[in-house]
Amino acid sequence: MKRIVALTGAGMSAESGLRTFRDADGLWEGHDVMQVASPEGWDSDPEMVLDFYNQRRRQLFEVKPNLGHELLAGLEQRYHMDVVTQNVDDLHERAGSTNVLHLHGELLKVRSTRDESLVQHWKTDLVLGDHCELGSQLRPHIVWFGEAVPMLEHAAEITSNADIIIIIGTSMQVYPAASLIHYAKTGVPIYFIDPRPTIHESQFSNLTVLAETAVSGMQKLVELI
Repeated sequence: MKRIVALTGAGMSAESGLRTFRDADGLWEGHDVMQVASPEGWDSDPEMVLDFYNQRRRQLFEVKPNLGHELLAGLEQRYHMDVVTQNVDDLHERAGSTNVLHLHGELLKVRSTRDESLVQHWKTDLVLGDHCELGSQLRPHIVWFGEAVPMLEHAAEITSNADIIIIIGTSMQVYPAASLIHYAKTGVPIYFIDPRPTIHESQFSNLTVLAETAVSGMQKLVELI
């Protein structure tokens, strides 16, 4: 059975109603990303950071997977599928994907500020005073700017074993996630789905670019493969 690895980003969830991580004005949901997605922002105003992620978490329960998520999950019927996503939502899982690796953490999890290995599932608001079993404050289980990406090595291993690579809704310009493509085996077919593609077929002999959104791009891709 051939192995497909899908590398997905914010554009994957845009048609579900979740805005992309960083809009053209450099803001995330109206906030400077460094205020809500950095250790410095957390140290400066943890209450504001918690409120920001509480809003994002609540929003998850108001949206549902789009057809792009569902078509990607459906490929598991014919292929060994792995999804490596930069997204912190759970829409891949809700669409039926069973092998999902979250590079940047998950909104529906929180972790200890004393021991980052102490991770809990969390569906309600997180507030100051919510502590782990060690007695320290819990924080969102999100990889912020300036923090290590602990799942990167595992993601690289998965990518290196792929027979087909699909890139959806991510420019692949932001490191370290963008480095994953360099682990692909020579000659592996790569399908790049993005309405504003940043790479072109003339650059790679094995690249097929679909200048489409996640939904329309996945509809075309299913026919191609």
